[in-house]
Amino acid sequence: KTAREHFEEEGINRVVLATDGDFNVGITDRNDLIGLIEREAKSGIFLSVLGFGMGNLKDGNLEGLADKGNGNYAYIDNLKEAQKVLVQQAGSTLVTIAKDVKIQVEFNPAKVGAYRLIGYENRVMPAEHFNDDTKDAGEIGAGHTVTALYEIVPKGKPINTQGVDPMRYQAQGQTAEPQNATPLAEEAESNELLNLKLRYKPPKEDVSKLIEFPVEDSDRAFADASTDLRFAASVASFGMILRDSPYKGGSSFDSILEIARSSRGEDEHGYRSEFVQLVELAKALQ
Repeated sequence: KTAREHFEEEGINRVVLATDGDFNVGITDRNDLIGLIEREAKSGIFLSVLGFGMGNLKDGNLEGLADKGNGNYAYIDNLKEAQKVLVQQAGSTLVTIAKDVKIQVEFNPAKVGAYRLIGYENRVMPAEHFNDDTKDAGEIGAGHTVTALYEIVPKGKPINTQGVDPMRYQAQGQTAEPQNATPLAEEAESNELLNLKLRYKPPKEDVSKLIEFPVEDSDRAFADASTDLRFAASVASFGMILRDSPYKGGSSFDSILEIARSSRGEDEHGYRSEFVQLVELAKALQ
């Protein structure tokens, strides 16, 4: 009600909710709450959620509510995290530059025989939803960066089936070959590794815009990759080890520490150094 009364047509209209997620006052039914948040988001009042507390925190619920409100969710466990979310990253927290952002990646079957998206299990949507503007997706704030990592198997290389049950109709130790061995498009014969599509809506519009561009294989070694990419890879490897993923391969705490330490870069606010300390702690606990 307060946000409606003070609505600014050209301003930032956002409710910031700080809570442990245990809703026992006012609207307590989750479906009713989601309905309210979605209606207000369509009117231009967005919702950001900050999670506080331990033990009773409803983390999954809070992230879901922020998604419905075209906002973001962050968990605040100490003063440093509060400074990160509310000071250093205030622009991406408060100013939305694109809503319902969807990413679709098509790999070139002449180059890639198999692929796997690492993480984002709760963000994957059916391919047909990409062009459907009625389907809700994530928001991007000013200065916000999203990183998606894929593990790929080049065409003709063996697929790692460790931890996977034997297949009934295919021989074990198969190689990564595309289903259609004769690519139909001439682009498949180029050096393109993948085609990236991005669909988004401007904050005050309901019709999406599409941008796309192909990405070529630069044929560089991992050691020559950017510090950002190498550090992101170390974080992903850490997550797979903690979950004991069958896809963790030869990753270890030592290999993660080696990559993370060598790719800290400037690390102005010390976030990457904090991650290194977290891995060191996990290694010690092991």
